Amino acid sequence: MPLRLGPAGVPLSCKGRTIVEGMDDITSLGLEAMEIQTVRPVQPKHFDQYWQAGILSWDSGIEMNLHGPYYAELLGKRRERNRSLAKMEASMQAGKVINARHLVYHVGPYGEYEPGTEANEQVANVFAGIVDRVRSIWGDQNEDAYAAFPWIEKMEPSLVGIETSGRQELWGTVEEVLEVCNHVDGTVPVLNMAHIHARGHGSMRTSEDYAELFDKVRETYGGSKFYCHFAGIEHRMGNALHYTQIKKSDLKFEPFAEYLAEEGDWMDITIISDSPLLEHDAMYMMQHYDKARQRLMEIRARDERRVKLAHERGLTPEELELLEAEVAEARKNLEGDGKDQTKVPAKAAGGLMSFDDKVDEDDVF
Repeated sequence: MPLRLGPAGVPLSCKGRTIVEGMDDITSLGLEAMEIQTVRPVQPKHFDQYWQAGILSWDSGIEMNLHGPYYAELLGKRRERNRSLAKMEASMQAGKVINARHLVYHVGPYGEYEPGTEANEQVANVFAGIVDRVRSIWGDQNEDAYAAFPWIEKMEPSLVGIETSGRQELWGTVEEVLEVCNHVDGTVPVLNMAHIHARGHGSMRTSEDYAELFDKVRETYGGSKFYCHFAGIEHRMGNALHYTQIKKSDLKFEPFAEYLAEEGDWMDITIISDSPLLEHDAMYMMQHYDKARQRLMEIRARDERRVKLAHERGLTPEELELLEAEVAEARKNLEGDGKDQTKVPAKAAGGLMSFDDKVDEDDVF
C-alpha cells in the first residue's frame, strides 16, 4: 500500500524558511509529501520559489500539493463568490508551477442555502467551472513551456480537492463532499479526519470507524486514491475549535494506523499533518503505522506457526488453540499449588523462630 506522509507547510525544524529548503528537510526525515499553504492570496513574487519547488518535486519524486485560500464564500451572493474565485485563480496558476497533485479548497458557509440538494447543485456547478479553469491553465503549451515545466506534458492536471468542514454552519459534511465529487469529474474528496471527528461529536475513535468511513467513500465515490488531513482537534458541540498536537487530543492516530495496516492494502493514500507540530506529528504517524504493521506481521507469523503445528499433530488450528489454553491453565494451577506448598514451611519456620515467645524465667541469661 503506497502511503505518503508530510506536513502542511515548511517544517518547523527547517532553518531556512523557503519551500525548497523545507523539501530538503522533508526528504531527510523520510517523508514523501508536502502541502503548500496559501492562507493569503498568492503573490507573483512567490512564483519563482514555486517553480524551483516544482523542479525539485519532478526530480526527487516528492508529492507536492497546494491548499487554496482558507476562507471562501462559494455559496454566497455573486459578489462574494466572484471574490472567492478571484483569490482561488492565483492558487490554480501556482498549482501548475509547483506541479501540485492536489489543489485543496473549502466551500464556506451555507449562506442563503439550506443543507440539501439545492446547495450541493450550486457547489457542483462552481467546482465544474474550477476544474475547467485548471485544465485550461494546464492546456496547450509551446515548447518553451515544456522545457520550463516538463511535468505539463507528462502529468495530468492537478486534481481539485473539496475538503470536509469542521463546523455545523459550513458546507462540507462527508456526504455532501462525496455527492459533489461523484458528479464533477476532476474533483476528489479531501477527508480531514479532525473535521470529521469534530463534526461527528468525536466519532472517529476505533479502527471500525475508519473502516466504515472508507467503505462509504469507496461505495459512493469509488477509486483507491485518497487524500487526507490529520491533526489533533479541540471541539465542542459538533464544532471544531482549533488544531492541537495529536497526543493532546481525543482523536488518536493509532486506530487509523491499525486500519491502514490491516485493511489498507488496496489504498493509495496521502496524509498531511495539520498539527501545530507539523513534521513532528507526521513522523509520529509514520512510527505508529510502522508499529501497527509490525504487530500485524507478528500476529500473522504466530497464526501460520499454529497452523503448521496443528497440521503436524493432526489437529485443526482451533483444536490446537484449545489444547494450548488447557495446558496453560494447567500450568498456572500447578504453579499456584507449588507456591502454596512453599509458603507452609515458611510459616512453620517462622513460628519456631519467633522472638515473641516468653523468656523462660529459669534461663540465667
